[in-house]
Amino acid sequence: MQVLGMRFCQVSTESEAFANFLGSGLGWQPKDIGIDGDTFGGAVFPAGNSWVELWPSDDPNTNMTMLQLVVDDADAFADNARSNGLDPQGPTDAHGERIYMITAPNGMAMSFQSKLPE
Repeated sequence: MQVLGMRFCQVSTESEAFANFLGSGLGWQPKDIGIDGDTFGGAVFPAGNSWVELWPSDDPNTNMTMLQLVVDDADAFADNARSNGLDPQGPTDAHGERIYMITAPNGMAMSFQSKLPE
């Protein structure tokens, strides 16, 4: 069992300001995700096997932050979590990945996922 990367994902009314802070402020180049237009549609800042995803929200009640762990074997991580008294939900297969959801003790939404076999 190995963690290969992490993804920090946030949906927020402040996501555009955060993206500008990372991009223009710190000089971290966002990935071209094919969103053009006059309004902020989201941003992805890659770093090796990890990245930061920022998505806009018009409603403060829908703001959320999630930590995603990219792992070598999501099923093995789920089995390990269950054997340690945790309750991962899933799996769900989507976007070429097997995904399990879990809530951390501090209330943060988390997922761990691995690539599906080709």
